Amino acid sequence: MTASAADATKLECTIIGPAGPHPHTHTVIFLHGRGDNAQNFSRSLAFSTSSSDKTLFDHFPSVRWVFPSSELRKPARFPNTTMSQWFDTWDVGNLSYREELQMPGLAESVASILAIYEEELGKLGGDSRRLVLAGISQGGAVVMHTLLNLQTDSYESRLGGVMGFSCRFPFPGRSLSQTRKILGLVKESAGESGEFEEESGLVQNTPVMIQHCLDDPLVSVDTGRQVRDTMTRFGAQVTWKEYPVGGHWIRSPEGIDDAVAWLRSHVGIVTPLGKS
Repeated sequence: MTASAADATKLECTIIGPAGPHPHTHTVIFLHGRGDNAQNFSRSLAFSTSSSDKTLFDHFPSVRWVFPSSELRKPARFPNTTMSQWFDTWDVGNLSYREELQMPGLAESVASILAIYEEELGKLGGDSRRLVLAGISQGGAVVMHTLLNLQTDSYESRLGGVMGFSCRFPFPGRSLSQTRKILGLVKESAGESGEFEEESGLVQNTPVMIQHCLDDPLVSVDTGRQVRDTMTRFGAQVTWKEYPVGGHWIRSPEGIDDAVAWLRSHVGIVTPLGKS
């Protein structure tokens, strides 16, 4: 059965902001990593600060931060357990081995995020330029595939942006059309030949930031560079940042500084006076 936004599982979300008297100007949908959940991830993110000792929430009080929690799934390798994961993997050290295990969960997760996207888009009056998808680790993989599977009526459409931290790209080495076919979520863009377009205006118009630390012990920086190269090949406007240390997380304060600067310049989120 093919997952779709219409029949997607509704995920529980932790919401932060907008703060105080600030009007709602933008929304960031931010996905946690494998084994985590929305509440814990949002709390942990508050410990990562910029060089001015402010969190992302502090820098952008007009943003509605939406943190979905993934479903609990049974890993194929450990069938007697359940864990929070957006999709299954057999061996995190060899991600290409039995990669077909990733497909069902990834399709379901992308469909669920598409449903959240549609709901949040309505709160922004349908202005997709004010909506950002972000994710760390497995969550970053999901938001990249979500961007690829979003369908719009206009070639000029774009999101505010997509951000990936310490992430990888499931099913690499394929064309855009081949990548979309794997999840089976995109249908209407197929032409008379049954082939999907090899270009996407939405992907080409949407700015993407990817960050990775060289000492990441879980997802190698080479894997992160593969995400960069894949999205660039698909036509995305990619900003790549790597840091010498920081582990499997967002480098603080440099990574937060770069994220703040990128959100200002590429998405147009304004920091109120006194909040910089």
